[in-house]
Amino acid sequence: MNIPQSSFPRVVIIGGGFAGLAAAKGLEKQELQVVLIDKHNYHTFQPLLYQVATGGLEPDSIAFPLRKRFNDVDNFFFRLANVIKINPDKNEIETSIGNIDYDELIIATGSTTNFFGNTNIQKNTMEMKSVPQSLDIRSLILENFEEALLTSNLEERKALMNFVIVGGGPTGVELAGALAEMKKGILPKDYPDLDIRQMNINLIQSSGCILKGMSAKASEKAEDFLIKLGVNVWKNLRVLDYDGKIVTTNGEDNFRAETVIWAAGVKGEMVDGLQAECVIERAARIKVNEFNQVVNHPNIYAIGDVACMSSKENPYGHPMMAQPAIQQGKLVAKNILAKIFNKKQKAFIYNDKGSMATIGRNKAVVDLPKWKFQGVFAWFVWMFVHLFSLIGFRNRAIVFLNWVYNYIRFDRETRLIIRPFKKKNKLS
Repeated sequence: MNIPQSSFPRVVIIGGGFAGLAAAKGLEKQELQVVLIDKHNYHTFQPLLYQVATGGLEPDSIAFPLRKRFNDVDNFFFRLANVIKINPDKNEIETSIGNIDYDELIIATGSTTNFFGNTNIQKNTMEMKSVPQSLDIRSLILENFEEALLTSNLEERKALMNFVIVGGGPTGVELAGALAEMKKGILPKDYPDLDIRQMNINLIQSSGCILKGMSAKASEKAEDFLIKLGVNVWKNLRVLDYDGKIVTTNGEDNFRAETVIWAAGVKGEMVDGLQAECVIERAARIKVNEFNQVVNHPNIYAIGDVACMSSKENPYGHPMMAQPAIQQGKLVAKNILAKIFNKKQKAFIYNDKGSMATIGRNKAVVDLPKWKFQGVFAWFVWMFVHLFSLIGFRNRAIVFLNWVYNYIRFDRETRLIIRPFKKKNKLS
């Protein structure tokens, strides 16, 4: 890896997401050698991936180079690599570019899409956990309409204009709302020779309410917003299979659709090498104590989505969202410094700052610890929080200008097929 030897303890961080980045920030300019390893050379602001997928933002406006963030930090090293295995007995990591030893290790690999073992669904649906995947969705959406223009088969045209989103959490709800706004104000102008009224947006949720982790009022209002935008909201309906043509459910309603986007669940992005007693297999999360230390490995920490800190209040661990990840990253950095300098570590206590989701123009729901509100004001709060959570002045400026332009013109300029995407299973 060509990392210089140092007399300082070496802390290796796997993953440059919200948790890993927070930990790296907390360790910068300390008497340590910090090595960050990630398979991408940029940090992705995942809450806005759906806007890239629907042409509202450029992909580089929600990504920030990891090296740039630490340009002036002497004790920091970044390496672009895939982590293959952890060898806890040797205090060593195997990667695609070589091995590296560590004194302290932070696993912050985040999460990946959970298909619950259904290989057909995994093979044929679209997922949205990265910038490349969002660009694939954007290309496929636009290509579908290009193909719909050319076909004379009515059933095929309907399938090409039928969109199914599986999962009624914030990702599914926000994506459904964005597609509905495209249907309302953008696609009719781009495709005047297509009857856009035939476009259907279906949001499927297996439970009895969408936005399950939020308040009942937020769930009801979000559903009301979606229905008014023309989204078909299907509750208590579970997707069993998708062969690339037909979505099979546990009810009487099956869907013929060319595009199915899977937003129904996540699981931890695991790294090989940890013993079975350290892992919760069902959720693919690593068991940690109150200091985020991995069971039986006091010099290995797991933070963010991949970590499961079980307690009476949270038997299944903290929510797999940005806030717990950031808070854990900050505290683990402090605890590692405390450990190295023989000071007492602090237990992690999650400070729930609330949750929010936007459904579209002037439509959002916000649940704060003391206040819950919906509508226009919630939409402005959502924009403010997300805008200032982005890294870098340039990204904030570009996103802000895009939002202002899109709001005034009711347009999405980045609906471009930069790299064509073709599914293996096409409609016959």
